Amino acid sequence: MSTSVLRQEPLARPPGPRGRFLLGSLPEFAGDILGFLTGCVRDYGDFVRFRIPGYEVFLLQNPRDIETLLLTNRGNFVKHSFFWRHVTAIFGNGLLTSEGDFWLRQRRLAAPAFHPDRLAAYAGVMASYAERLASGWRDGETREVHTDMMRLTMEIVSKTLFDADVGEDVDEIGRSFDRIIEEIARRFRRPVRIPDGVPTPGNIRYRKGVALLDRIVARVLAERRARPGDRGDLLSMLLEARDDDGRPMSDTQLRDELITLFLAGHETTAIALSWTLFLLSRNPAAEKQLLGEIASVVGDRLPGFGDLPRLSYTDAVVREALRLYPPAYVIGREALADCVIGNYSVPAGATIYFSPWVLHRDPRWFDDPETFRPERWLDGSTSRVPRYAYIPFGGGPRVCIGERFAMMEGVLVLATLLRRFRFHMAGPDPTPFPSITLRPEGGPLMRLEKRRPEA
Repeated sequence: MSTSVLRQEPLARPPGPRGRFLLGSLPEFAGDILGFLTGCVRDYGDFVRFRIPGYEVFLLQNPRDIETLLLTNRGNFVKHSFFWRHVTAIFGNGLLTSEGDFWLRQRRLAAPAFHPDRLAAYAGVMASYAERLASGWRDGETREVHTDMMRLTMEIVSKTLFDADVGEDVDEIGRSFDRIIEEIARRFRRPVRIPDGVPTPGNIRYRKGVALLDRIVARVLAERRARPGDRGDLLSMLLEARDDDGRPMSDTQLRDELITLFLAGHETTAIALSWTLFLLSRNPAAEKQLLGEIASVVGDRLPGFGDLPRLSYTDAVVREALRLYPPAYVIGREALADCVIGNYSVPAGATIYFSPWVLHRDPRWFDDPETFRPERWLDGSTSRVPRYAYIPFGGGPRVCIGERFAMMEGVLVLATLLRRFRFHMAGPDPTPFPSITLRPEGGPLMRLEKRRPEA
């Protein structure tokens, strides 16, 4: 991979695959998104141009260029990229997709729910819900771990942020969201966009899934309004919020924010935990060190907020899993006006991508990048990594608002579950399935081994 060289004048056209006459690089992109992005950087360097029907796409790999996109010149870029046009029916105009002053106002409203004092209160819920899950497991049984993690994180985010119980709806929500994820993955691979209203089989399944989420959110809102009052959670803050004219947030906006935080708040953490358990099962030395730390710090009790500073190796395990399998595997923006990024001119309307999947495996930033090595986060070897070379939660002002929530949840859930069980692969290794997030397809299917006191 080449390193950018400073030039006096920006170049007009970066290198990249020529593609086909009408389809551009869509067949290669659609056939293997992760492989295509990796190959682009390998073959063409840190700044790559390619085409897909209707879009001119630039792929960035240099952390300085990514910093320009997310921080230095962030005002010239919005999220209305190729990716986000496919998910507006789900997320609406929530925190994930909104822009400008409206986004800033919503972000400020939600921020107190993620204050450290509030996180301390959430820790008990995270550990107790994980313990409840593990108490229903049996020694020697085989579990589809990703399904279990999705259920667990869905219940945690519902309780902590909305003080709601969705236990009876979890399975139905999971099935509906699976259908949504599968349809969105197909949309990425089509040469033309088919509007949601066109009654194709995929669109019908997609709209049914979105309608189910809408019904559950409407029920949660109705139940809360029937018993008003400030419960100290995020939903209370959103219900009490007033604009400059004294008007409350509309039902549509409440819906968009709740679904955004509900889905983003459980999907990514469940994926991270699933990949983490898989990686530990394939790396016994790391697992042994992790189990030793948990036994030393936690012992026979549940982990809590105060244990987090001492669960340093557990934290490193989660960070390393996020390096190798970042749930947000590609992040995009759209240029509002002509600009220069690094050495190249970028026209208005262009889509700009960068891929944490590719960045996190770059040997310039990470030694032995394909190897699961949690100790790299403790031995000082990552101290030279540029700020925008490790970005599982994004970066700049729009860094994920739930970053600390997710890291805390990952550490506490992992410590709670591994107090009770070890996890062994009982099927083929899962493969990354890129849709909205990077799900583990085909599992991981794992056999549970109850830990003995001496283990």
